Amino acid sequence: MRDVQALYDKLTDSGVKLYLWDLGDASATTIAIDGAYGIFMDFDNIETAADELCVVAHEAGHFFSGATHRVDSPLDVVGRHECKANKWAIAHCIPVDDLDDAVADGCTEWWQLAERLGVTESFVKKAVCLYTYGNLADELYF
Repeated sequence: MRDVQALYDKLTDSGVKLYLWDLGDASATTIAIDGAYGIFMDFDNIETAADELCVVAHEAGHFFSGATHRVDSPLDVVGRHECKANKWAIAHCIPVDDLDDAVADGCTEWWQLAERLGVTESFVKKAVCLYTYGNLADELYF
C-alpha cells in the first residue's frame, strides 16, 4: 500500500484521530490513551511525499501491530515496539514481490528502488535487510 491517502483512510476508518502539531525535531508520534489513539504529525519535519508515506506507515505500524508503550517504558520495550512498527510499515509499503519485481526490472541502486517504490532510500535499505537477513539492522550490512 504505497498510497498515503489510502493509509490515512485506513487509520481514520479504524478510529485513529490525526493531528497537526509542533513536535520539535520529530516528524510524528502515536499516542494511546484509554483505548483512543492519535497520531500527531509535524509537516515542518517531513520534506517529501516519500518521507510522508514512510512516517505515516511507521505510525500506522504502531497502531495496527499494537506496538504502543508508555512514555516511561524501558528502552528495550521501546526498541521492540519501534521494530514491530517498522516491520508492519515495510510489509504494507514494500511487499517482497514488489521489491523482487523492481530488482528484476533493473532497479539495483538504492535511489532507483526508492523512486520506483515511492519510499525513502533508508526505508528501502530496511526492507532489503528485513527480507534478506530477517532483521532491520541495515547499518550492519549497507
